[in-house]
Amino acid sequence: MCSCGAEESQSSTTYLGGEIVNPTSEQVVLFKGEIPIDSALLDADNRFEIRLDSLDNGLYHFFHKPEMQYVYLERGDSLQLRLNTVAFDESLVFSGSGEVINNFQLEVFLDAEKEEQLIREDFIHLEPDAFSNKIDSLSERKLAQLNELRSEEGFSEDAYHMARASIVYKNWFYKESYPFWHRRATDDKTLHNLPEDFYAYRNEVSYSDPRLTYLKPYYDFMKFHIGNLAYMGCKKACEVDEGTGKLTGKLHFNRHQLELIDSLVHQETLRDNLFRGVAIEYLLKHDTEENFQAFLEEFHKRSGNNRHLDEINRLSEGIHNLRPNHPLPRLQVLGADGEKYWLRDIPAAGQQTVFYFWSGPEQRHLRNISRRVRQLEEHHPDYRFVGICMQTEEAQWKNLVATYSLTPEDQFLADNFKEFAHTLVVFNPYKSVIAKDGLIVDGFANLNTSFRTQSNPE
Repeated sequence: MCSCGAEESQSSTTYLGGEIVNPTSEQVVLFKGEIPIDSALLDADNRFEIRLDSLDNGLYHFFHKPEMQYVYLERGDSLQLRLNTVAFDESLVFSGSGEVINNFQLEVFLDAEKEEQLIREDFIHLEPDAFSNKIDSLSERKLAQLNELRSEEGFSEDAYHMARASIVYKNWFYKESYPFWHRRATDDKTLHNLPEDFYAYRNEVSYSDPRLTYLKPYYDFMKFHIGNLAYMGCKKACEVDEGTGKLTGKLHFNRHQLELIDSLVHQETLRDNLFRGVAIEYLLKHDTEENFQAFLEEFHKRSGNNRHLDEINRLSEGIHNLRPNHPLPRLQVLGADGEKYWLRDIPAAGQQTVFYFWSGPEQRHLRNISRRVRQLEEHHPDYRFVGICMQTEEAQWKNLVATYSLTPEDQFLADNFKEFAHTLVVFNPYKSVIAKDGLIVDGFANLNTSFRTQSNPE
């Protein structure tokens, strides 16, 4: 009698499963921010299931090497996904409880990729008011669709908040970008004068929303917004290149960014991530040694307990060790003959060697960089170009070397991606290291900009 009329209890167990067509890895890993929550191996039918008995509602992402995508999960959801890795994002479809908000979020993500091209090629030439009207109309259309779905499906306030933020912060990102993109598109030497209310939306910005910390439109906005504020605040104090209108005082500008993050952002994880972004961007610009140390002192003063501190310290050490006349780092690679070689032993005596980097999962990049290397070999026969493959199994590496007609004697495999990427500071896809007699000539060369040829692939 007591049970009569009682509501059916909702399960607190959350399921995420599905099918991966043409898998590129054996497993799927679920992350909350930077922390792996759980993982599952694919079965014989390329299906997987992750079961979570306790879960905090919010934004997650699943990783199927080398790709990732967002998924919004709430306690009790039973969500299925299906995708084909040949077109990872475009083929992804969600079904089950939670499908509506996830399919909508995915649609917003895919639309943004197309819209940015339209904005940067067409809208960016418009005057400020006309530009704002154009991008506002794009976001208003999406918000109307979101509100309609909300009234029909009744998803949670947190789910709505996340989806709305994806739209709104992307819109605001474009407005922050406008003066700089417009200057570049029109070849102006100064920034366009803006109406007084152009940045009126800034009154609505939340600098400390833990629900949005790992939402890409929110983080991208924050990075550009901080940079914009720093630029406007310090352009009088920094030197400006008369030809381009760009700041040349790298140290002053980046210290100003650190100051703004310190004063505006109070949510710990977002603070740490923004501090990290500024530090990495500055350190990779190769300022003077004196400025380099001054920046690091400022960084440690304002973010001494940063969760990314080890990474920043390794990067600064790696940059220091890649300065000219330093010996090549003590790293080992596998040759096509099955033997292992120390990196510093590969260049022949008296020969300048260019080390460049590629990986199996990024075959579009492999095609482009292979074409570029063949071009450079033709124009610079006095250099030896040596490819280092990372994040690739040995069998696939050998197959790709043959498929792309690469010279086996000039191709090597690195078995520890993180070690190579951090030690050699491989952040740019066309990054290269030039060495001679085991010593570094240029630790931050670039295949597209450090060598002069008739044309580049991209």
